Amino acid sequence: MTPGSGLQAGLKNRHLTMIAIGGVIGAGLFVGSSSGIATAGPGILLSYALVGTLVVLVMRMLGEMSAANPTSGSFSAHADRALGRWAGFSIGWLYWFFWGVVLAVEATAGAKILEGWVPSVPQWGWALIVMTVLTATNLVSVGSYGEFEFWFAGIKVVAIGAFIVIGLLAVFGVLPGVHADKASFGNLTSHGGFLPHGPGAILTGVLLVVFSFMGSEIATLAAGESEDPRRAVTKSTNSIIWRIGVFYLGSILIVVALLPWDDASIAKDGSYVAALNSLGIAHAGEIMNVIVLTSVLSCLNSGLYTASRMAFSLGERGDAPKAFARVNARGVPMTAILASVVFGFVAVFFNYLSPDKIFLFLVNSSGAVALFVWLVICFSQLRMRKIIERESPDKLVVRMWLYPYLTWATAAMIVGVLVYMLFDTEHDGRETVLLSLLVAAVVLVIALVKERLAARRAPAAAEAPADKVSIG
Repeated sequence: MTPGSGLQAGLKNRHLTMIAIGGVIGAGLFVGSSSGIATAGPGILLSYALVGTLVVLVMRMLGEMSAANPTSGSFSAHADRALGRWAGFSIGWLYWFFWGVVLAVEATAGAKILEGWVPSVPQWGWALIVMTVLTATNLVSVGSYGEFEFWFAGIKVVAIGAFIVIGLLAVFGVLPGVHADKASFGNLTSHGGFLPHGPGAILTGVLLVVFSFMGSEIATLAAGESEDPRRAVTKSTNSIIWRIGVFYLGSILIVVALLPWDDASIAKDGSYVAALNSLGIAHAGEIMNVIVLTSVLSCLNSGLYTASRMAFSLGERGDAPKAFARVNARGVPMTAILASVVFGFVAVFFNYLSPDKIFLFLVNSSGAVALFVWLVICFSQLRMRKIIERESPDKLVVRMWLYPYLTWATAAMIVGVLVYMLFDTEHDGRETVLLSLLVAAVVLVIALVKERLAARRAPAAAEAPADKVSIG
């Protein structure tokens, strides 16, 4: 539990374990991987490996800071102390904005699936139902959120694990009753080679897959409400390598081994559905819809939790209305949760009112926030390491490798991705970066103005007691 925050230590170790695992398995892995395969061919594995390495390094830095100081504000609170109040304010509100938009995107995605099953209920009705149910879950207690996420994440883990095992058996020709004629690791180099579109396609693939990794940091926020925050953060940080290796690289490897990368069914049906169909598994589309819906619900559940805890932390630090920092008798920040879900509902409304203008602006203007967050984590860790070593060296139970050189290298990689996006017109990369920078600039100006006003009030507040004494 975050000391003095009023939040309760309602998350058990098993909850944190599954939150950490589930955090790296988003719906984007199942839905968006087909476009990456079409762009880079089997070389998409290198794209996932590059982004995975980036995430491992960033999470190592965040783990170092969060293990030393577990807090519900996570990287925003660390930036507040390491870089200044303006940094904590800016990245905290940008992150809250990002998850508010994600709530709308995921609610809409889930509603489309549910409408396909029960067309008598309109899509907006399903979006309302899904968001209302998960809001109620978060309002009950943090333990309720943890329990739902435990099972959501469990379903995703079992699904991917089963997919990898079945796929391997098919590739090696030992799966009973299945004739996967196209399955072979030879698919990695045939059909134009491992890089059919050249090395440049690897970087384009990076742009397509990087945002599917957002959510890896959720475990560090949730650790503040766990039984043993420091142990939870340490365990989550140390296990992220195998989580990314198995769930991302492992499952994508199976997809491109089961089918040639240029098989028409990958683009038509989606990579995982196409792979399952190639094995002759009946109702592959319906099975994948269930898994995607589970991922969507998991993302909604965690997104609402994450947005509310960031709002709570901002309220605690005076960077948001004080009401956001209030908790009820169960330690639940109800105002922060309701404010977050209201923003999500408004975004859903705009999706139906103006999907090609207002909602598209919201999506694009929040698209690069993940990279901004990672960049701030890098710069915060550069400063926080020195602070921790000076004040509490015994709390450095997790250490960033090759500090500070690897931290600087990671920051350079993130900047490189952002710069590359500026030249990407085919996949809206330029528009995403420019709009995200615009929103970030607005938030930053507000932060600097707020800081300037606070500095002006400080001398007056300091002089007030002295004046009062002299008058008395």
